[in-house]
Amino acid sequence: MKRGLVLGAVAAVVTVVGVSVFVVVSGDDSSGKANAASAPPAVAEITRGDLVRSKTVDGHLDYANRRAVKSPVEGTVTQAAEPGKTVERGQVLYKRDARPVVLLYGSTPMFRDLAVGTLGPDVQQLKRNLRDLGRGRSLPVDNKYDEATQAAVKSWQKALGVLEPTGDVGKGDLVFQPGAVRVVAADAALADQIGADKPVLTIASTKPVVRAQLDKDDQTLAKVGTRVEVTLPEGATAPGQVSGTVRAESGNGAEAPTGIQVEITLDDGAAVPEDTTGTSSVKFLQESRKGVLTVPVEAIVALREGGYGLQIVRETTTTTVRVETGMSADGRIEITGDGLAEGMKVGAAKP
Repeated sequence: MKRGLVLGAVAAVVTVVGVSVFVVVSGDDSSGKANAASAPPAVAEITRGDLVRSKTVDGHLDYANRRAVKSPVEGTVTQAAEPGKTVERGQVLYKRDARPVVLLYGSTPMFRDLAVGTLGPDVQQLKRNLRDLGRGRSLPVDNKYDEATQAAVKSWQKALGVLEPTGDVGKGDLVFQPGAVRVVAADAALADQIGADKPVLTIASTKPVVRAQLDKDDQTLAKVGTRVEVTLPEGATAPGQVSGTVRAESGNGAEAPTGIQVEITLDDGAAVPEDTTGTSSVKFLQESRKGVLTVPVEAIVALREGGYGLQIVRETTTTTVRVETGMSADGRIEITGDGLAEGMKVGAAKP
């Protein structure tokens, strides 16, 4: 049994804010009266600082919104995609039958051939891209594919190196995406036959993310907006937050999910390595207190009359005072109470 902090004390084990600690039940009335007493087993100090309760798990770097790109028409890959390359508006993703397949920006997918007489929002989307690429600046951005549009497209095709520029656009000539993309993988190699049944390449957004696996009991940590601190492969740290749940996984055929995979978006300005094959660690910030008074959990005394206290140590005297306890983390616990101040010495049982 540990030695008592004050005369007449009785040892006990209690739970303080969810943390089981060895403390001492004091016979003192916690009135603040000083007592002559033998020295406590250990002396600690009241400090002021931040408390953070956290959970750290493994993570891996990736890029957001992975998706496959397929060719709506059959052909042969004559120039494969380049993994790791960032492709922007007007640039070539790959070549099919020596014909460049080009990335343009827009929300409407390329679902048909475009030629003189075609009407629709996909035409308007194409003309907006032509204008932004500096082609056909005098063209009205409307939904009509007319002779002027055809002439602008033909000029653009010549600049791209299309073998037979016609001014018409085939269904497999363009890929519309919301913005610039990063080529994650070339799923079809040079000389492969392609068609609608096989991905040609896998793309993602250019925004780096971190994916991490949480236990099924960590639902609160999976909430969008939960703050995290990511340690990158080279050792640097970057702040971020949970931006969504990727999927809930079931293990061993069980119906109940055994884990939650979350996607984490790093804050703007975070320096992320080009190589995303490395692993990282992710610290989820469950709860925090800023600028609070704390002591080691071993310093908390369970009072006989109920509640908790501290043994304040001053030279050869000790005084037991009542305190309110708050959050605990990393072996320390938040305290509040009359007369408490940073730097005060307190008794503490040896852990």
